[in-house]
Amino acid sequence: MNTPTPSTMRALDDCHQQMLAHLVKLHELLGYLRSGADDALVRPLAGEIEVFFSGTSRQHHLQEEAQVFPPLLKSDDAELVQAVQTLRQDHNWLELNWTELAPMLRAVEQGEDWVDLEHLKHAIEVFTQLSEDHIQREETLIYPQVRQH
Repeated sequence: MNTPTPSTMRALDDCHQQMLAHLVKLHELLGYLRSGADDALVRPLAGEIEVFFSGTSRQHHLQEEAQVFPPLLKSDDAELVQAVQTLRQDHNWLELNWTELAPMLRAVEQGEDWVDLEHLKHAIEVFTQLSEDHIQREETLIYPQVRQH
């Protein structure tokens, strides 16, 4: 359990930007699916998004759990500790929502036709809102605290 270095914090910030970009791609994918876009466009995009959130994003959260959160949980600042606990719970909610969304993206990537677009739209909206709120809380509440230490 190491405290993150400045370069680690830059990497975590960069990953947040990648997450936000992939959330935009999720919404673009939905638009393409609704418009009946060519599979040659849709399938690789669905795969790219799924791989990113199943891999890079998950690793990002694990790194935060191992390096960013533990020192802050030892703080005497009750509000800070509560914020970190909320962020840890966010990781659980994000994972739960992702386990619903990921199979739909894999199905789109594989050219399967069972994905209900309204269900996909709802899952994307929920996942996007949770992700954006989570990133905003980390960048305004937690990351500045880490950088101070």
